[in-house]
Amino acid sequence: MTYDPNNPFAKILRGDAPCVKVCETGDVMAFMDLMPQSDGHVLVVPKEPAATLFDLSDAGAEASIRVVRRVALAVRAALAPDGVFVGQFNGRAAGQTVEHVHFHVIPRWADQPLRMHARVVADAAELEALAERIRAHLRD
Repeated sequence: MTYDPNNPFAKILRGDAPCVKVCETGDVMAFMDLMPQSDGHVLVVPKEPAATLFDLSDAGAEASIRVVRRVALAVRAALAPDGVFVGQFNGRAAGQTVEHVHFHVIPRWADQPLRMHARVVADAAELEALAERIRAHLRD
């Protein structure tokens, strides 16, 4: 998989496409998944142009996992799910659909199945409301 500088996440990182931002550091941005598998599904995206985890620098990986943990803690505190799934795909055969390395933070409830990946665009107001709840629980 080669890096495409015009992939949707690169556009978001450049400010060329909108997102519902959860948090941002100098190296990483977290935002709500536009087509969530569960309410509160957040994507954590390093700003470094890397298609897969194998292309990401050690510094980019370290910065990313710090934000993944921070977001996962906030999702758990804000939404009180039964569990939180953290996942990351590398290559099309693994299920990666955007050519920019990213991490999924997905709250899970025992009685709710996951929605199909990348199928239904969520309501923007609902995404913003969930993001606000998650932001309220972010710790430095």
